[in-house]
Amino acid sequence: MRQAEFEQRFEPDWARFQHWLDRRRMSRKQRAVLAPPIGVTVLNERDVPALYRRICAHLALAQDRQYSPLLIDRINALVLRGHHALYGSRSDSLRQIRYFFLTGFPNVVRERWRSVWLAIGLFFGPLVLMIVAVQLYPDLTTLFLEPEAMAQMEEMYSAENHKVGMRESDSSFEMFGVYIWNNIRIGFQTFATGIVFGLGSLFFLLFNGFYIGAVAGHLTESGHGVQFWSFVAGHSAMELTAIAISGAAGFQLANALIAPGRRSRALALVENGRVAMQLMAGAVMMFFIAALIEAFWSPQVFPVAWPKYAFGGFQWLLLIAYFLLAGRRRGA
Repeated sequence: MRQAEFEQRFEPDWARFQHWLDRRRMSRKQRAVLAPPIGVTVLNERDVPALYRRICAHLALAQDRQYSPLLIDRINALVLRGHHALYGSRSDSLRQIRYFFLTGFPNVVRERWRSVWLAIGLFFGPLVLMIVAVQLYPDLTTLFLEPEAMAQMEEMYSAENHKVGMRESDSSFEMFGVYIWNNIRIGFQTFATGIVFGLGSLFFLLFNGFYIGAVAGHLTESGHGVQFWSFVAGHSAMELTAIAISGAAGFQLANALIAPGRRSRALALVENGRVAMQLMAGAVMMFFIAALIEAFWSPQVFPVAWPKYAFGGFQWLLLIAYFLLAGRRRGA
């Protein structure tokens, strides 16, 4: 693409972003009377992060193709001003964190729905399949678990070890550290190995799906289902969905290497890497919430199990509503 074509194609993006930056420096009254330049549409706040990422990509492309210094300086100035506007002050940073989790993260998940649904299928498919298969063929569990490990799990979820009451707070804090470390380790393992053309993410999604399914299936089949399912019900929505999103982030890296399109692989990796890091930022927060629930809520034993199941069902409904509805424009 020649420089003239490049400028003609992306000038509307630069003009919209410039207008948004100028409006930020004005009072509310000044903004009300400021009309955008002819042919420039007003930028919606929810679209700002995505447009900023595109302009960062424009800068990388202009530098890679050695366009004129004047053009590079202009785009670079927009990038610097945009970075300051989005991440400059502490109050802005807090606002951007809030914006990301209320709007940006669910939008990115919806925008990258192909990778997300692929990861969901590769993870939850084997998980559910294994749970069902173990009820019919219990010996399948031995493909993933040693007899000693199965015995330990049966003891852990035995009725004798699930007495009605609350766990001590010191123990809960200790287990929170264990859970958050384990969750994030699995998530980053699933994400980072996507750089190997997606093969690592594919492997860990399938393996974790089959492994978790084998554990759940065995404990259900061996008569420990009530203790097991009441324990995992509260935190499974956050934890399992975060694993799938980590896999989707890994597939973003793979897509940049396998199908970069008209971009160089390096540029595609930079652009997709930004998206992948957004997915991982959201996944890490979900792992954190899951670890909190697993440490402080899941171990509590009630006389009946339905409060645990109700809380778990509410988690799934809340998560589905969040990814379907959060961050959408009104009327969209």
